[in-house]
Amino acid sequence: GAFRGALCSLPGETFIPYFTGRVIDILGNGYNSSTFSTAIFLMFLASFFSRCLEILSLPLTRDLTSRLSTDAAMMSRSVPANANIFLRSLVKALGLYGFMLGLSWRLTLLTLIESPLTMAAQKLYDARHQAVLRAIQDSMARSGEVVRECVSSIETVRSFATEEEEAGRYDAALAETHRLKNRRDLERAIYLLFRRLLQLVLQVLMLYCGHRQIRDGIMTKGNLISFILYQGDVGIYVDPRQLNAAAANSCQDPLPSPLPALILVSSFQNVSFDLCPGEVTALVGLNGSGKSTCVGLLERFYEPQAGEVFLDGALIREYEHKYLHSQVALVGQEPVLFSGSIRENIAYGLDGCSKEEVTEAAREAHALGFISELEDGFETDVGEKGGQLSGGQKQRIAIARALIRRPKVLILDEATSALDVESEFAHVLENMQGKELQGSPCRARWRIGTK
Repeated sequence: GAFRGALCSLPGETFIPYFTGRVIDILGNGYNSSTFSTAIFLMFLASFFSRCLEILSLPLTRDLTSRLSTDAAMMSRSVPANANIFLRSLVKALGLYGFMLGLSWRLTLLTLIESPLTMAAQKLYDARHQAVLRAIQDSMARSGEVVRECVSSIETVRSFATEEEEAGRYDAALAETHRLKNRRDLERAIYLLFRRLLQLVLQVLMLYCGHRQIRDGIMTKGNLISFILYQGDVGIYVDPRQLNAAAANSCQDPLPSPLPALILVSSFQNVSFDLCPGEVTALVGLNGSGKSTCVGLLERFYEPQAGEVFLDGALIREYEHKYLHSQVALVGQEPVLFSGSIRENIAYGLDGCSKEEVTEAAREAHALGFISELEDGFETDVGEKGGQLSGGQKQRIAIARALIRRPKVLILDEATSALDVESEFAHVLENMQGKELQGSPCRARWRIGTK
């Protein structure tokens, strides 16, 4: 029904430019009552056909009711709607070209020159545009990955005081996305400029040729106006992607503010102990007894609700953030590695770290053996969150990342759970207690077999 109605409206819509040209010819020949009445009648027909088109374009009342009743019905109509638009545009274009040929076949051939030039420019632009869009999507994915890594590994980032470095990585990713979007907009501007210039040149040529035909008596002024209107209608097309504008935008409610404070475990009431330099202090207990919470206090992930934490006789909250985490290193229960090479992960957060220092830290963490067996060695990409490495390999890389900083306090929160207790862990712990680590290792474990 909708398609038949659209077809019925096409003749009226197609005749509008013709009636406009006839009015111009009639009024241009001087005034008399008969010709003026004819012009008024033709203007009425043009207005009537125009209003018919608008009315037929309006949705029916039952259509609106159906849309309100179910979204599924609306979506099911989108496919035939697209087909109706395509068929209607095709029939209209053929009809318009038929009228244009009747008015002036010479001008019609001139307008057809635009099509191959426009298609060639469109093909070139589409290829470049798609490549830029893919690059933008990849860049946005990389910037999103930086955020996901940083947020999911916030304790690791904070423990190594690399907030500024992570912010720099994110800024660099955003800058790359911004550069690509500027390139996309520039190429689109150049393409549109070419289209406008091409249309302008052809319109000037068409007016020049039309003027010559009017002068030679081949066509009238009204015919030229009608032809110009037809040419403008031919260039109009409907973009099916506009149908997607009906999709609703989702929004996320903001989080309630302020967020509730973290409630610490009650087992830390009236608890006091000292960590002596050069000694290994072990915190052993069941799950949920507060070992990791104690580690969080030492790393200043959060502040104690009561009591104080001292480091070398000074309140831990008085230390500058980057300095504190240059002296206190943490290897967590599930070590986090960032996408990049093994060398970049070991030297994470350190500027000007030499290859020899990275190699020595890997040796002390008993990681040099498996690294040497890899095809790319220290340049091997560990993958997202270290997914290309085993659990034990990730733990040894994380230990090397802590040892390379030569911290005063080294915290191991279940950091060797994936290592063999009798062999590998013994070597790692021996290196940690060597002369080169003038600090105070602190181990938090829950296993009964902890030594």
